[in-house]
Amino acid sequence: MNRVTGIGGIFFKAKDAPALQAWYKRHLGIDVQEWGGTAFSWSDSNDKPTGGTTIWAVSSEKSDQFAPSQAPFMINYRVEDLHAVAAVLKAEGCNVLDKIDESEYGKFAWVIDPEGNKVELWQPPLGQ
Repeated sequence: MNRVTGIGGIFFKAKDAPALQAWYKRHLGIDVQEWGGTAFSWSDSNDKPTGGTTIWAVSSEKSDQFAPSQAPFMINYRVEDLHAVAAVLKAEGCNVLDKIDESEYGKFAWVIDPEGNKVELWQPPLGQ
């Protein structure tokens, strides 16, 4: 069974999220959207879309989206079968949070790594 198949997103906190978003937009050309981030679409070596995205987002340092972690970041990893990966991680003694979210954006679960960082696991919808 494949576990992680790629990076689905990088999320981090900022003291002044709007200012940092504006900096990334101005200086690095990142197309920051109203929600605070962007979705980079994947393409092949000929620049043909391949049906996948990597999310990049900045949020307020006051956000609790990374709780229970105290880290100012969270990495989202793509998986093929979220329920299977979560079950294997639990069986291996990993700290997998009990909540699994399912929505039009896919399936999400979280595990806390040995240093207390919250790691997001994401099974995207079919075709992504």
